[in-house]
Amino acid sequence: MKSQSDDRPGAAVHGHCEPRFERLRGALAEIMAAGTEVGAALAVCVDKQPVVDLWAGHAGAARTRPWTRDTIVNLFSVGKAVTAVCALRLAEAGRLDLDTPVARYWPEVAQAGKADLRIRHLLAHQAGLPGIARPLPPDTWARWEVMTQALAEQAPWWTPGSGHGYHVNTQGFLIGEVVRRVTGQSIGTYLRESLTGPAGIDFHIGLGPEHDARCAEFIPPPPSPEREEFERRLGADPGRLSGLPLMRLNAYRNPPNLSGMSIVNTRAWRAAEVPSTNGHGNARAVARLYSALAGDGELDGVHVLAPETVARAITEQVNGPDIVLERPTRYGLGFQLTMPERRLGPNPRAFGHFGAGGSLGFADPDARVAIGYAMNQGRPGWQHRHVRHLIDLVYAAL
Repeated sequence: MKSQSDDRPGAAVHGHCEPRFERLRGALAEIMAAGTEVGAALAVCVDKQPVVDLWAGHAGAARTRPWTRDTIVNLFSVGKAVTAVCALRLAEAGRLDLDTPVARYWPEVAQAGKADLRIRHLLAHQAGLPGIARPLPPDTWARWEVMTQALAEQAPWWTPGSGHGYHVNTQGFLIGEVVRRVTGQSIGTYLRESLTGPAGIDFHIGLGPEHDARCAEFIPPPPSPEREEFERRLGADPGRLSGLPLMRLNAYRNPPNLSGMSIVNTRAWRAAEVPSTNGHGNARAVARLYSALAGDGELDGVHVLAPETVARAITEQVNGPDIVLERPTRYGLGFQLTMPERRLGPNPRAFGHFGAGGSLGFADPDARVAIGYAMNQGRPGWQHRHVRHLIDLVYAAL
């Protein structure tokens, strides 16, 4: 039986968890008391059943608005895996061939040395298109056709398939345009109408104004040596750069605000479809989606992905030095795979995706567990000590 929901006014942590997971309530309370997070939520499903659904803190820096059960927040790169699920669903249905050139569906891509660019290259960060060389107008991130045209015109920074580098902000446009060419729908519309709406998953790419009142403010990262170094590197004059240094800069900042940090709380950013970067949701939604991927692929009669498709998607595609991030990364088809530097629990088949600041969704098909974590305090990097501790406590309770 689940423990009683702790929704008393002034209680540090709200929500419910089964008794064996009660240590997670205390751990989340300690995280909030230490000031590590301003607001956060944690959800865990085992065998697709919710066993943890906790939230705490505040939805803004002023700490006047509480984080509630239905608070949503920008989850940044957590959305990359959701975008990949859309493409994998089309592949499973026979509408998309992952081994076929992208130009079969999007003919304009064939230019500039990309005739042999494959769909699987998009999913595994092998496309060679993490940034656009020519300067783009500041609002281009909100103009889908301009962004996708620029990507179609861009020559790859490396031969597609010959290496891999994190497509920080462009992967969603690349996969999303393929989805649009196949379905006739934007990726946000396809996601909503074919999956998240029917399955009751509170995740959005392109957020309507009716959700603004429950959307948490994302708080910029505080000053830190890591942040200062990151900003120093990205503050370089593009006119003085070429080759890989220019690629790495433009992956984050061409067009300006492509990563969303200075505009993340605006209506324009929330409304746009920037699939790699501006998916909005909460921990419950993320855990619910991944619970299907950790299990039989179904959610209350709604098909998500067959286990055979998931097995294909989590087969390692690349593992090693990342041309963009300049550190090791490991990917399947659309998913980050567990690795010593960024463990997703103890089991070798765990897969998912981190988001900027520490948000996370992942599935472990061996343990039949799915975990979602959402927060609104920005910080450099992906996985952090307090999030790792929460993951460890989940496994200790299984």
